[in-house]
Order: sequence, then structure tokens, then C-alpha cells
Amino acid sequence: MLFYCYFPLLIYLFINERQELKMNKITIIGTGSVGSTIAYTLAVQGMASEIVMIDINEKKARGEALDIRQGTPFCSSVSIYAGNYSDAKDSDIVIITSGIPRKAGQSRLELAQVNVNVTKQIAPEITKYCPDATYIFVSNPVDILTYTFAKVSGLPENQIVGSGTILDTARLRSKLAEDYSISQQNVHAYVFGEHGDSSFVPWSLANISNIPVDEYQASISGSKGLYPALNHEEIEEYVRKSGGRVIASKGATFYAVSISVCHLVKCLLSGADTTLTVSTMMHGEYGIDDVCLSTLTVVGANKVKGKLITPLTDAEVALLQKSAESLKSVINSIEI
Repeated sequence: MLFYCYFPLLIYLFINERQELKMNKITIIGTGSVGSTIAYTLAVQGMASEIVMIDINEKKARGEALDIRQGTPFCSSVSIYAGNYSDAKDSDIVIITSGIPRKAGQSRLELAQVNVNVTKQIAPEITKYCPDATYIFVSNPVDILTYTFAKVSGLPENQIVGSGTILDTARLRSKLAEDYSISQQNVHAYVFGEHGDSSFVPWSLANISNIPVDEYQASISGSKGLYPALNHEEIEEYVRKSGGRVIASKGATFYAVSISVCHLVKCLLSGADTTLTVSTMMHGEYGIDDVCLSTLTVVGANKVKGKLITPLTDAEVALLQKSAESLKSVINSIEI
């Protein structure tokens, strides 16, 4: 009799658990430092039930998958293996990290053309098996490659997103939180534009606990001289040069970008919409058209939902348009 009393509750808990353990299949193309760290982070955080790792170097892909798989008994259940494009069939999300790293003496434009060619080779192979997946571009130059894929894949644009300035935004928030000795969760600030030299911070949107960041220090009683003076140019330079500093110290960057991309994956798989600074196609927003760059974008439920049109100042709109022109100059100089 007691069993029958609790039977409805047991059924509810079983159904709820099944919903929480929703099957998510994620494919990662490119198993270098970034791709492999993304796979590791996805596995540890339990965001996928199946992870496929694809690389032109099949031996490396097998080794990376095996290394992660052998630790999964202590994580959420996940099947992770090296495969080919056909193994990616029915993936919910495809993450593309493949590309050629910049060589000494190679121009940004030369690198762009090389990796555009790689993207054009990948597009028909993967979309044949995953026409309904959401595609996340991580390879650089990310805005150019996101644009290329949007043009050549034939997929709806709401299935295509670049990691854009999500990492730059994380670096900005980390810096502000460090300078003001406050939790990063209280810092709301963004990096817009290109993931590159023409990016900028729209300071009119930046706040700490709903107080404009430029007024924050003065708003804390007894804080005079406690924190460094806020210098916009120095902080933006810090954000732009952060990747270079890491590379100079350890040869590559992959932890922060992997955490950022996995956060994007979590938001895409979530039932609740979220705003992130990711790279998507512009269609007249802020007077910008036919280029991919980062502004606040609404993502959720495996799709890009649209852009959040924020009240930028005239000067900030001009900076965003300048960043768009910088990207267009590259697009006009390469073959897509």
C-alpha cells in the first residue's frame, strides 16, 4: 500500500531525471589544443551524452578521445570517440576549431584566405550529415570564417554563430572584477565588434551592480584612493593584448576560450534565452549590413534568436561601424 502512495512521486522523479539527462550530441571538428580542451570541458561539465571528435590527423583525434574517455567514469555518462563526418549525423551542435595557425611573417590577410579555404572544404562535408545542427565557429579569424560559412553552407543564418567577442568580454569582466575586488557576477560589461584589433568596449553599457562603471568607485563610502583610476584606453588595450600575453608565456591560449565556448553551448542547450556577445550576420542593425561581428545577441534552444539593439552613443555606433568596415576590407580582399 505504501508503494502505491509513492508511485506517482516516483514516476514524476523518473520523468524529471530523464528530462535533465536530455541526450545532446556534439561534434567537434579540429582536435588541437582548443578543440580537445572544449571536448574535455563538455565531458567534465556533463553537457553532452555523445561527443564526436573529427580531425584530419585521425591518430591524434583517437588519442585525445581516448584520454578523455578514460576519465569519464568519474563524470556524467558520456560517449566520446574519434570519427568522421558521417559519425556526426544528427548532432545538435557542431563546433569548428580547425584551421591553420598563423606562421611567422604571414599577414592577417594571408591567414584569412588559408582558413577560408579550409572552411569551404568542411562546409559541404558536415552539412550533408548535420543540416539541422547549430554551428559554432571558434577558428580565427572567427568573424570572417563565420561569414564564409553563412555564405557557402546554404543553412539558415540562425543556425550559425561565431564565438566572436565572448572571450574578450570575459577578459574585460575579469579585469574589472580584479581591479575593484568584486565578484565577476556583479560586473556587466561587453566587448563589441571584431574579435581583433578593431574591437571596443561600449562603456555607456558598462556597470557594476547597476551603477555605471565610471561612477562605481565614488559610490562606495570610504573608498577614496582604494581602487585604481579607471582608464578606458588601458583596459581596452589589456583586453586586446591578453591573448598575446598568454601565448608569449605558454605558447597558446585554450583554457579561457574553451570555457567561453562551453558557456555558449550551455546557453544554446538551455530552455531560457540568454544574451551574449557572439558573432552573427548583420542586417541593418546600427547601420551595418552583410558582415558578421559581435553585438549583444539572444541565443537559446539551439538557435540564434535575434539581436538586442542597445542604446549606444553616437561615438560607439561609429566605432562599431568602423569595426565592420575593417572586416569588410578583409572580405573584399579574399575569395569566398
